[in-house]
Amino acid sequence: MDATATPAAARRLPPVTQIAIATMALIVVGGITMASRLPSPPLPLLIGLLAAATVLLGANLVLLSRLRDFAWRQFFTVAKWTALAYLIMYGMLEFTFIYDKVPGSTLTVLTLMLLVIAIDVPMLFGFTVARYADPG
Repeated sequence: MDATATPAAARRLPPVTQIAIATMALIVVGGITMASRLPSPPLPLLIGLLAAATVLLGANLVLLSRLRDFAWRQFFTVAKWTALAYLIMYGMLEFTFIYDKVPGSTLTVLTLMLLVIAIDVPMLFGFTVARYADPG
């Protein structure tokens, strides 16, 4: 290893993990709120939580895209397999919602919440692995 190289654990990285956890927390709060208030959940509150989670997810994607010296190969390897697992799992959940005849506006909010989590979790897992990998 080069004497001037910075070890992977010592690099200064943006707070991707913390923002991803905050995004997840907003979606979980929305899901619990929705489940506790069915069949008529408070959609304005849920849309607000979803919007806040989407803004955090977008900010996280921008922060992540600006990283130059990063183990992108490891990131994408972990993220793609995690995304596949989550897409299968959330596809089954979506089928259940449709099968149970969840009303249109509620179904839309649920679907978008699942989409945010389906992007957030693979990104979090990929980042967590790649941050400690050698970028070279």
